[in-house]
Amino acid sequence: MGLVGLWVSFGIIWVGLVGVSSGYKFYVGGGDGWVISPSEDYTHWSHRNRFQVNDTLYFRYKKGSDSVMMVKEEDYNTCNTKNPISSLNDGDSVVVLGRSGPFFFVSGNSGNCFRGQKLALVVMSAHHHRRHSPSPSPSPSPSPSAVVLVPAISPSGSEVAAPAPAPAPISARNSGSVRSLVNSCFGLFVLIISSMV
Repeated sequence: MGLVGLWVSFGIIWVGLVGVSSGYKFYVGGGDGWVISPSEDYTHWSHRNRFQVNDTLYFRYKKGSDSVMMVKEEDYNTCNTKNPISSLNDGDSVVVLGRSGPFFFVSGNSGNCFRGQKLALVVMSAHHHRRHSPSPSPSPSPSPSAVVLVPAISPSGSEVAAPAPAPAPISARNSGSVRSLVNSCFGLFVLIISSMV
């Protein structure tokens, strides 16, 4: 195989591996959606799933009768809806998890929050691997009209607003391993090309 063939082969492998390292779509509450009394408690649901950077949360609820708010931990604990980080009320709300660490969501109706309509989850760092795949949801793909800007951490350690990337499908569960594989393949490819020159 010539040098051009190697470049073409590497390009095909690179595109395939980069494609599977994008985030996974999670339907909050599964088939029930974002409701007061889901068939599976939101705390149990979040503990059963593993979240990574660039995963996407879909909150489905009846537009005009509810909303979803991203809040600080203390507001999550007290169901305070007066100081949200962000608030969505379109019925098909999308949140891209743009950083690792904890996230807290509550219903925009504090009464619903007190009755359990709230979600806390932790997004794993790139060094962790998924232990379980999330359960598939039987719901059709929504056509989201809002994406939340999720705080990201700058190199200096301070929070900065970063636009969330567009959601993309994923065909693999272990994006951390895929990234390692991509980096290894790239290193091996460079070594092969260097030895041929």
